[in-house]
Amino acid sequence: MTEEEKKAKSGHSNSIIKNHMIWSMGAGFIPIPIADFFAVSAIQLDMIRQLCKVYDINFKETEGKAVITALTGSGLARLGARAVKFIPGVGSVLGGITMAVLSGGSTYALGEVFKKHFETGGTFLDFDPSRLKKFYDEKFEKGKQMAREMEKDVRVKHDKAEEKVTKAEVTPEPVEEKAKDVVSQLQALHDLKVDGVITEEEFEILKKKLFAAKL
Repeated sequence: MTEEEKKAKSGHSNSIIKNHMIWSMGAGFIPIPIADFFAVSAIQLDMIRQLCKVYDINFKETEGKAVITALTGSGLARLGARAVKFIPGVGSVLGGITMAVLSGGSTYALGEVFKKHFETGGTFLDFDPSRLKKFYDEKFEKGKQMAREMEKDVRVKHDKAEEKVTKAEVTPEPVEEKAKDVVSQLQALHDLKVDGVITEEEFEILKKKLFAAKL
């Protein structure tokens, strides 16, 4: 494999890891612990499947699930942590870290572990979780920091989008200007959805608010 091919595979892998990190952060907002657990696990398994395709590795679902459990901790332990969501006054925050940040950090670390293993010629047959646990823990800390920054950025952009819609509700404008503004704001909301900043459901809610404000 040439250096150019290695760079291409590495870039593709980074994109896969980042996208799944964002998706798992979204799953971390689900208010039901069991739904949260299975949603994030499914996203992580899909990430591994896609990384296997990049490095031409035969994907094994059973082994993939076993590795996820070995590296991220037992399902019961994770499920218990998510039960904190139901404690009054605590909500979805655990020790100052939201479940979205923990889910995103875990997914990032898991992706980095598989990327490193596959890049060095490894497969599922020689995957040793105990040997890679330290590397996972290091990447988990980095992933949590990245997730915090992403979460902060998402909230800022989300607030700005809502602010635009709210402002449009109270600011009178000429009909022609209103039409142009609707198009531009709708495009802005669409871009936020495409970038993964807001979900499809949030997009629909904001879109309805936008149209209602311009009627």
